[in-house]
Amino acid sequence: MIDFHSHILPNIDDGSRSIEETIELIEEAQDAGFNEIICTSHYLENYYETNVPEREVWIRAIRENLQIKNKAIKLHLGSEIHLSDNIISLLAEGKASTINNTSYVLFELPLNTEPMNLYGSIYEMTQNKLVPILAHPERYTFVQQDPELIYDLIQKGVYMQLNYASITGHYGAKAQLMAEKMLENNMIHFLGSDVHRHHTIYPQIPNIINKITDIVGKNKVEELTTTNPELVLKNKRIDIEKPNKIELTLKEKIMMKFKRN
Repeated sequence: MIDFHSHILPNIDDGSRSIEETIELIEEAQDAGFNEIICTSHYLENYYETNVPEREVWIRAIRENLQIKNKAIKLHLGSEIHLSDNIISLLAEGKASTINNTSYVLFELPLNTEPMNLYGSIYEMTQNKLVPILAHPERYTFVQQDPELIYDLIQKGVYMQLNYASITGHYGAKAQLMAEKMLENNMIHFLGSDVHRHHTIYPQIPNIINKITDIVGKNKVEELTTTNPELVLKNKRIDIEKPNKIELTLKEKIMMKFKRN
């Protein structure tokens, strides 16, 4: 399996705080069944701004450390880019990075407010031959209240990455319900841990895989955890199933609008 979304590089964002924690996270990932990890540190202008060359230095150092310890796991460079009007220039200037130097770009949105420039930024990415992937759509409050937004974005060429732990309620009941609905309706194309700390997500992965398998089946889980990530790393095209629109019951709509997580 390939972990599509992680924060294991040390002292770059709100993820790993030391090289020791990084190594422990990698060992946990291996125990959970991962043989490759995409290192998607946050890139947020004026806040998290460690550039590509600096992150590449960390990747090389960690690889050397793993080699010494005989740990056979592959690391790939990426970014989780906070949506910005400058996203093309951030990539061109080597500040933020695509996934493994491919055309695929992982980006995130503010958790509670749909950005005004969302569609414009997506259009700009696709016009520049980039393939946008939205991180953890199930967690955004505006998606929870209007899931048709995700259907619309998929139609415009955006892929979706679900956080593993959303399915267990780690981010609240609303995110859990949305995760289930999106899986049921062919709206998820990748799974990622979004891990920030050791002793948190990775030990839960086997149980989470079982839960997701109950929803979509083994073949789909293989596609989300391995097949699609491999295609991204090789910069290959991904053919996806047609999504279905999510239909919320009245009770679910009320929960999404009024219930606190």
